[in-house]
Amino acid sequence: MTLSSSNHYVCFRGGILEKKSIFAHILEMETQMGQMHNDLGELKMIVKELLEENQRLTLENDQLRKVLKRESSPETPAPAPKIPVLHPVPAAESTEDVVGEGYDNLARLYYEGFHICNVYYGHLRTEGDCLFCLSFLNK
Repeated sequence: MTLSSSNHYVCFRGGILEKKSIFAHILEMETQMGQMHNDLGELKMIVKELLEENQRLTLENDQLRKVLKRESSPETPAPAPKIPVLHPVPAAESTEDVVGEGYDNLARLYYEGFHICNVYYGHLRTEGDCLFCLSFLNK
């Protein structure tokens, strides 16, 4: 950018602009840079969320592969994990047997590392025990 001898015009990228339009041009560039900054921040958040989801899905995939491997290897049957039955079901009533079977299935899912609570149902438990799930199991 160079000043002309009359001080009324400024050369800008090979063109001539009046001093008033230079200020307007600077304001426009500042607005565009602000928008680009906001867009970059949004893109960073999207990438962060995608990386977190990828990590969660990788952990869940590894967990599911372990379960599949354990269930599909017939030559070395692994002992089934002991699932404590917190509410024993009387064998006399068939409708309660079905409820007991559902409860046992949920308990098995929980001990395989998945949430069974209504908050995170089906998601992999990554941070130890879930109070919501334990509360549900103890009902």
